[in-house]
Amino acid sequence: MLFTEDFLHYVWKFRLFDRNALQTEDGEEIEIFSTGTHNTDSGPDFHNARLRIGDTVWAGNVEVHLSASDWQKHGHTTDNAYDNTILHVVYRNDLPLVLANGRKVPTLQLQDRVPVELYARYHQMVFGNQAVIPCEASIGGIDGLIMHNWLTRVLVERLEKKSTAVLAALALNRGDWEEVFYQFLAANFGFKTNALPFELLAKSLPQIILAKNKNNPMQIEALIFGQAGFLEGELKDEYPQKLKTEYNYLRKKYNLTPIENHLWKFMRLRPQNFPTVRLAQFAALIVQSNHLFSKILEIKNIEALRDLFTDIKTNSYWDDHYRFDVSSKPSAKNLGAKSIDIILINTLVLFLFSYGKHNQQEYYISRALKLLENLPAEKNNITDDFINLGVKIDNAFESQALLELKNNYCNYKKCLQCGVGNRILKLA
Repeated sequence: MLFTEDFLHYVWKFRLFDRNALQTEDGEEIEIFSTGTHNTDSGPDFHNARLRIGDTVWAGNVEVHLSASDWQKHGHTTDNAYDNTILHVVYRNDLPLVLANGRKVPTLQLQDRVPVELYARYHQMVFGNQAVIPCEASIGGIDGLIMHNWLTRVLVERLEKKSTAVLAALALNRGDWEEVFYQFLAANFGFKTNALPFELLAKSLPQIILAKNKNNPMQIEALIFGQAGFLEGELKDEYPQKLKTEYNYLRKKYNLTPIENHLWKFMRLRPQNFPTVRLAQFAALIVQSNHLFSKILEIKNIEALRDLFTDIKTNSYWDDHYRFDVSSKPSAKNLGAKSIDIILINTLVLFLFSYGKHNQQEYYISRALKLLENLPAEKNNITDDFINLGVKIDNAFESQALLELKNNYCNYKKCLQCGVGNRILKLA
């Protein structure tokens, strides 16, 4: 079986080895007070460990290798960051460790101290031929409290990573939360298929320009469709012709350049999700909503938040059109409940969390998490897989966390860094 250094880190961190009569390779007795803090960045593997070696209590770093000779192979010999190493933990001791200053570092060999059955369980989970996730045979039996606690941590990791993009955009926009929210909201109106052109559209059309034309819905629609590149060619219907006339005037007034129209995708989309329909909905939202982000900070009721997107009314032209100059059967073009929930999850929750993090206000972070708890779970291939494995998914809090778990832990088989994987290894 393949033995890995990550597994040895795991064994040391949780002391999952035979600790009876521990000694260094030179015969000095070892007592472990603390294995230290696991370091996943550059430098020694564990910081601030506390050990008694012989008659001396040491505090410092612990380095872990499969073979003692890996110290030289990994270039630690000339790296001063490793000078404070108080113990070298290895699976095989094939070379005594002496630092450049002549100090001999005590070595603990674990080759005969790691339980064979523990490694067998790890090997099966990480290197087995599972179809969905490494722990698919066991995850359904994990205690609910343990699962919830781990999913909470994973969800916060997900939101923290996503918030870095928000805070970077905030810096570029000189701290203007409304402008950044407008840009991210636009991208999410495009959902996955048309997120990029929607984002480029918003960045090409600052909110301040829309605000100057707020009282004229036709001009708002003209700016949106014009900047999206849909008013460049010959148009037959009266409505798009009027939009084009308005846009040509506004384009010169504000020195605007539209994005490339070929970026928009229609293929394999239901007509209700055509980018032209989404743009009409986005324009209607701009017309009907002032200072949208400020409202979201104030509104606590989930239904009131939904109403911000439920009540938008597109121009009557879209009642019987999905594209310019192509008539269709009459149908409502309002956002569906599922689409609204996706926007709440991907935009509102993210911005409440980011705002709270940026301003060090736990209240908004808690509101973001509470909002996810009150939104229905997403349904997709990943959540379906977890349900089939016996994992209960009650809300968007859990579905979002499971997406993060699958994409950033399970897919990379980071079972030793996963709370669920750790529990399964210990219980098996």
